[in-house]
Amino acid sequence: MLNLSNQRVDEALMTHYSLKTLRTLPEPNSGRRLGRWLIFLLLVVLVTLFLPWRQNISGEGSVTALTPRDRPQTVQNAIAGRIESWKIQEGQFVKKGDTLLVISEIKDEYFDPNLPQRLDEQLGAKQGSLEATNAKISALDGQIQALKTGLQVKLASARNKVRQAAFKVTSDSTDLVAERNNYQISLNRLDRYEKGYKNGLFSLTDLESRRLKVQQDYAKVIAMENKLNVSRQELVNARLDLNTIQADFQEKLAKALSDRSSAVSYRAEADGEISKIQNKISSVDVRRGLYVVRAPQDGYVVRSYKFGIGETIKEGESIATLQPANPAIAVELYVRAMDVPLIQSGRHVRLQFDGWPAIQFSGWPSVAVGTFGGEVAVIDAVSSVNGKYRLLVKPQPRKGDQPWPQQLRVGSGVYGWVMLDDVPIWYEIWRQLNGFPPSLQEEPKESEKKK
Repeated sequence: MLNLSNQRVDEALMTHYSLKTLRTLPEPNSGRRLGRWLIFLLLVVLVTLFLPWRQNISGEGSVTALTPRDRPQTVQNAIAGRIESWKIQEGQFVKKGDTLLVISEIKDEYFDPNLPQRLDEQLGAKQGSLEATNAKISALDGQIQALKTGLQVKLASARNKVRQAAFKVTSDSTDLVAERNNYQISLNRLDRYEKGYKNGLFSLTDLESRRLKVQQDYAKVIAMENKLNVSRQELVNARLDLNTIQADFQEKLAKALSDRSSAVSYRAEADGEISKIQNKISSVDVRRGLYVVRAPQDGYVVRSYKFGIGETIKEGESIATLQPANPAIAVELYVRAMDVPLIQSGRHVRLQFDGWPAIQFSGWPSVAVGTFGGEVAVIDAVSSVNGKYRLLVKPQPRKGDQPWPQQLRVGSGVYGWVMLDDVPIWYEIWRQLNGFPPSLQEEPKESEKKK
């Protein structure tokens, strides 16, 4: 009745008698079935532990542009002014060179409407002054040359006079020597006549004639000495005249050179003032072209920072934000510092964008749904403010991946996984329990580290 023996109760008896209690008892085969299921599940778990698992590094970030020129930029005015009129609205698409804003002048030095004409007149006056200065310099150059030529002539004449005076001194010296010899001869003759007169050889008349001759010769000697002294004085005067000519020339030349230096200095100042006026003219022309603020490139006006008409803006002040059209979309992900050494440029990345539902199996990217593929393009060399490092990821869909959505906007949130090498699942569980970083099969190359 209870099926406790090896001989089973006939099924006919079971059918004929309604043994409800016996029917509610569990069959002895259920334990075996549970054991078989547990063994099966254990085998499945063991097999699963040896399945490949793709290690990855997760990070959060936002959509950005790959190149700086495609990122949102602020439009700034180059000069201070007052807003006269707005030519755009927020959200409007503008092309490069389109007028965004018109401003007017607020600096009093540029208020004169005829300022360019006034500056042209100043420039003409300075140029005329410069031409006059150049003429003066040319005249002084001619004067200096004439002084040098005149000096050569005067010096030659003075040197001739010096030589003539020297020759005259030599001649007078020779004459003086001759007169002195004649005087000595006269003295000798007088002495002989004196002796002859005492001896009665000569008469008193002859003696007196000879005495007169001595007096005449002595007078000639005195006259020749005076003449020699005069000649010597003329030689000294000639030499003094030569030195005086050189001194006068040096004085006149110094004055002419001083005038020329002053003229050259004034010409340099005039050149500098002419350059300043020309620079001012160019600055005024450029400044008048800056009264109109234009779009630097094609894009959308996102936000304006100044409002109304008549409001004053400073130099270099931001007036609006411009989002360039058709930017090269990229993603910036921020990862921990301990994970940066494991990432190299060119690593595959799986991305999940805000607004696009996705199912991501981080260890099996091949079975992910709704994610998009990318590739690490840039790894920052320094950390950001939050202590994490930024990665720039560019679109790089793999076979079977969908291209990045066209509706992506700069600033949208992104969650991404940088894919590393394959490891067994048991190793990944062990690594996660111990808090170890992911492992690589080989060390990153130096060229990849430096990117």
